[in-house]
Amino acid sequence: MTIINNDSKIYIAGHNGMVGSAVWRALVAKGYNNIIGNSRKELDLRDQKQVMDFMQSEQPQVVVDAAAKVGGILANSENPYPFLMENLQIQNNLIDAAHKNAVPKFVFLGSSCIYPKMAPQPLKEQYLLTDSLEPTNEWYAIAKIAGVKACEAIRKQYGKDFMSLMPTNLYGPNDNFDLKSSHVLPAMIRKFHEAKLNNHTTVILWGSGSPLREFLHVDDLAQAVVFSIENKLPEHLYNVGYGEDLSIRELATTIQKIVGHNGKIEWDSTKPDGTPQKLLDSSKLQALGWNPKIGLKQGIKKTYEWYLRSY
Repeated sequence: MTIINNDSKIYIAGHNGMVGSAVWRALVAKGYNNIIGNSRKELDLRDQKQVMDFMQSEQPQVVVDAAAKVGGILANSENPYPFLMENLQIQNNLIDAAHKNAVPKFVFLGSSCIYPKMAPQPLKEQYLLTDSLEPTNEWYAIAKIAGVKACEAIRKQYGKDFMSLMPTNLYGPNDNFDLKSSHVLPAMIRKFHEAKLNNHTTVILWGSGSPLREFLHVDDLAQAVVFSIENKLPEHLYNVGYGEDLSIRELATTIQKIVGHNGKIEWDSTKPDGTPQKLLDSSKLQALGWNPKIGLKQGIKKTYEWYLRSY
């Protein structure tokens, strides 16, 4: 078993994204001093040879796969092929190159959308592949399921510490606020902010507002990643969630208050709702010692402050 210390070389794929940058900050805060990352121009993770050459030359002791093509319902439903193929290419290249270059520890990051649409709540790890997926993001989900299974296969066949963390809906600094490709929480922050600037005009939101969703601040996920780097966890798959959910309607009014928008909210029921509920059972990881610390209102307030500084 490889001992990980502050000098261990840790490669974060996708280090400029919301998740990767949060993991980088968390590792630096704990004294790790040999963290590496590449921009898309420097290393195209979809290119098998480039990834293999990079892994051969750098020989990291830990790889964190926080790289993915991500987006909300609209982006997923309009672009099924790239959401499937590009995510398969990125993760397959990283997992295979890490395995073939004897990287001892690999942390694969996925999403709660890997679980069946109508699975019992809260979602347990064993519900994977027990029923059909949510159609609005099944392409992304299928890619991520393949990554989970690849890490499980390497762990099973070769005894390597390759494992997967499945976070719930994430938000925080460096989130994507593009209304065509963003997830629900950052999209709401932008919509309410712009409506406030525009004399508190009406904000139109998708669906009925009834689906229940769980949200985790990305810095809490980053702590789970650090925890999984510093410990050899006994199983290959762990959920990472906040432990509570709320309706999209409740989320909207919470964000509206924090932003300071005084106008109306209208719900466009012609638009899809997605899965009725997605609440993760994160008790397996919590039993080992990780727990979320950032409350939703506090986290949204911090995220809105970051948005104001950055946009």
